[in-house]
Amino acid sequence: MVQRIVEAARIESLDPSAIPRLRMPERATVFAARAARLLQLADASNPIAGYLRLMAALADAQQRVLAQFTAPMPSRESIELNQRHSMPIVPALTDSRGPAWRDVLFMLLDSIEAAGALTPALVQLVARLRALDAHTLDNQADAVLALRFAEIDPAAAPFIAAALQVVWTDLASRIDAKDVPYLDAPGVCPVCGSVPVASIVRVGGAYDGYRYAQCGLCATELHVVRAKCTNCDSTKGVAYHAMGSGDESEEEKAAKAKSAPLKAESCDECGTYRKIGYQDKAYDFEPYADDLASLTLDLLMGDAGYRRAAPNPWLWPEQTEEDR
Repeated sequence: MVQRIVEAARIESLDPSAIPRLRMPERATVFAARAARLLQLADASNPIAGYLRLMAALADAQQRVLAQFTAPMPSRESIELNQRHSMPIVPALTDSRGPAWRDVLFMLLDSIEAAGALTPALVQLVARLRALDAHTLDNQADAVLALRFAEIDPAAAPFIAAALQVVWTDLASRIDAKDVPYLDAPGVCPVCGSVPVASIVRVGGAYDGYRYAQCGLCATELHVVRAKCTNCDSTKGVAYHAMGSGDESEEEKAAKAKSAPLKAESCDECGTYRKIGYQDKAYDFEPYADDLASLTLDLLMGDAGYRRAAPNPWLWPEQTEEDR
């Protein structure tokens, strides 16, 4: 059975209230689905297959920790204040994070160590993270959340980001979508104020045929009209790119791009791109996992002169041009 896909012009003509604006993370499966997809993508042809398997173990650890972790919810007064000012419900860039995220980090490290088969480099990394004091860890968390690349240890950052993801995904999974305000800023998660990593056109149920951008921190998905830039909200100069062979004809490349389950959506207005996946072509597509596993497409987009709208928190650049 072919799933219905709603085109951009049709979506814009519909009553917006009929489209689910948010898809909150499914607490029981959010990280488990990510882990399963990472393992599926870690085949022999993937140049970072070993790293994907390590990140699958990390995602699996996240799911186990999430099952036993509960963060303090914001007060009703705080929620109402943020609603009045069109601010995220639980903003990540605040000084109210608390110490619980560090406990989550150490639980994740415990789980990774218990899984065994650690490489010497990973053993050293885990030991280095355990030796850091609270102040240093908090500074690293601040740098990860604020995307201050020059201050981030690229090797340690995925584990720090994973702990922060558990905390905010826990919160997002318990927030009523009706409490989440509309924000004026495009490309920002209305739950935590972070940025999306990739987007997905979903199939099935109330979400069928609609495109959602998935937050890289709390995994909340925000509806974004297709053929619109998820970074700057522009509808001008949006184009789609897919992997292909250099010896293919233009017609063959166009046909492959049309049927590809994963594409890069570029915007000439802001010069950025984000990846978009189509669940009708790859049902197990998971935005975060598929984005991480498609490094070759990132290289292609870089060669074409585009930059990522946001990094994947599990694969940090050493340093951006702006930091140099």
